[in-house]
This record gives sequence, C-alpha cells and structure tokens, in this order.
Amino acid sequence: MSLRTDAAARAGTWTLGDLTVNRLGFGAMRLTGRTAFSADASGDRERSIGVLRRAIELGVNHLDTAAFYFSPRLSANELINRALAPYPDDLVITTKVWPARNPSGEWWWATPEQLRGQVEENLRQLGRDHLDVVNLRVPPSERNGSIADHFGALADLRTAGLVRHLGVSNVTPAQLAEARAIAPVVCVQNPFGVGAPAGQREMLRLCGGNGIAFVPFFAIAGAGREAGAGAAEEEAVLAVAREHGATAAQVRLAWTLGLGAHVLAIPGTGDPDHLVENVGAGELVLSEEEMERLGAVGRA
Repeated sequence: MSLRTDAAARAGTWTLGDLTVNRLGFGAMRLTGRTAFSADASGDRERSIGVLRRAIELGVNHLDTAAFYFSPRLSANELINRALAPYPDDLVITTKVWPARNPSGEWWWATPEQLRGQVEENLRQLGRDHLDVVNLRVPPSERNGSIADHFGALADLRTAGLVRHLGVSNVTPAQLAEARAIAPVVCVQNPFGVGAPAGQREMLRLCGGNGIAFVPFFAIAGAGREAGAGAAEEEAVLAVAREHGATAAQVRLAWTLGLGAHVLAIPGTGDPDHLVENVGAGELVLSEEEMERLGAVGRA
C-alpha cells in the first residue's frame, strides 16, 4: 500500500491542551515484542526503530508509551529515543504512570510519593526535560476508589514543570470528575471498540461533551477479543471490510475515528506492513449506515 507523507493527518487533528496532534497516532507497546497478553516476548530492535521512523514519515505526531513497556531485550521509551531524537518539533509523546515493573518484569503499583520517580524514569529514558502528557493509569483494584492523592501528586509535578498536561486512564466517570476538580484533564484512555458494552460508551459521550480527547485502547482487539489475536472476527466487521476492500483492523480504526472529532486512535505494531495498513485507515470513511451497523455489535 502506497501512502502520502501526510497520511496520518487525513483523519484530522485534535488539541491536547495547547498541543495539536493528528488523530491517528501510534502506540509503542508492541515495538518491544510485548503485547497486553504476553510478558516475555522479544522484538527486533532495528525493525522497531524503522517502524518508528516510518510512522513519523507518514505524519504520525502522537506517540503513546510507558516506562513499563519493555521486554527482556527492548524498552519502548529507549527505542523512541534512539529512533527519533532529536525529536521533531510537533511530536507529542504521551506516557503513563502508577503501574510499574521491576527488572524481572514483576508488576508493582506506585504510591503518590513514588510518582515523581516514575516521571523521572520516563524523562531519562526518553531524553526529555519535561513530559508532554502523563496519564494516571488506574489499577483494576482501584476502579471504584479515589484517585485524588495520586492525581494530586501529578498535578504538583505539572506545577513544577516536569509535566505539561495530564490525562487519566482506565477510569470511571466519577474518577474523571474527581481528577478535573484538581487539575485540567486533556485526555482519557479507556478500553473501547466495536462491540463495547454500554457502560464503556458513557465515557465516550462524557469526553465529547467536555472537550476532552477520548483515546480508546483495544480499538482493534475489541470487546471479547482481548484474549489474543486468534479470536474470531465479528462478521459485521468482515462484511464492511469486504465492501471497502479493506482489512478488519482498518474498519475497526475507521469506526473508532468516526465516533467523533475528539476521538483519537493509537494502534500499535512492530511490523512495518501493519503500520502502513493502520495509518491507511485514516483515509477510510464509513457511511452513517455502516457506523450504525458496527455500533450495534454486542448490543442486546
């Protein structure tokens, strides 16, 4: 597939605070060979560096990463630094804190006082003097708890100049409201995709009504397919893909982007061909009927 050098901009732009990004971005997790379902896979360093540089060539200017995106041999942040520094002036790098992994890969969760160390770890790995956007990634155990202490600690780091803008991830509407009462929130990263349950749709509407970017993860995997890539694809997605001569992944991304101007996509891959395929989804426009048909997937 041949794409124009501004391909990622074809889906339009959005602002994260005072930072303008193309709505079609890139998620860095898979650069390390790691997936949401595998903790010990290894990727290819030179290929991952090439994917990052090609993404920039195609107009991607929004990268999503984290210090805990690493495999035994590769770190997403360090790959980004190696591939792209000195960074393009328009590049926005979003990272996330609260979860962490020790060198053996075991998970731990930071206290509010430990968030500064996590921010500084991202700064060192990325070679930056400040972070563009930091998302507070809420652990599953706190899905109904208060995030005020942790978000307040991040707000202090924003005041100190280490962080430019703040977001939240894996939150409830009540937690979003709690965060916004402390400091401005520019984005929400929550699970969402074709077949998402009704409860996840509320956040989409809430963000749109408040001018907040909604950045779904699992936009390609989708509800019911998060157990791995081998899960069966929805027939409704395949039907639309056939109608457009597109792939199922492209249809899922196009549907995501069609949900509203405030919705961003951050598909990730370590494969250069998949990168081109994903970015090409920015040029795929679905009809209102197709959007509704896909939106009905999973509804009772």
